[in-house]
Amino acid sequence: MQVVELIEQAVSGLGYELVDVEMSPRGRLLRVFIDKAAGVTVDDCVTVSNHLTRLFAVENVDYDRLEVSSPGLDRPLKKQADYERFAGREVQLKLRVPLGNQRNFSGVIVGMREGLVVVQTEEGAREFAFDDVEKARLVPKF
Repeated sequence: MQVVELIEQAVSGLGYELVDVEMSPRGRLLRVFIDKAAGVTVDDCVTVSNHLTRLFAVENVDYDRLEVSSPGLDRPLKKQADYERFAGREVQLKLRVPLGNQRNFSGVIVGMREGLVVVQTEEGAREFAFDDVEKARLVPKF
């Protein structure tokens, strides 16, 4: 089983959503980003960290440091379900390949429609193929 799959199974078993996993070269540093509907607390991070530490010992996962945290206010959108969940929120996204000489777009998430991310921009509603989105992050409101 891959390390990411192992983490996903463990985190979801504890009642959290796995947002992202970052690994340094050769897996020496593992960063795990978790979320839940009520928000993530320090105690949640400690719970997941302790569980993963024990799991990695049993599964012989070789790493030097483990960091568990919330995804932050500028949460990355990684799954199609994220675009439905955060509909109505402002987003900045970057495409893998330019669309009309432009790779960066911002606007309000409308949702998903037939595999397309729909965003209301200043120029009107735009649709982007989900697979063409390189990065997408929520824009924090203060």
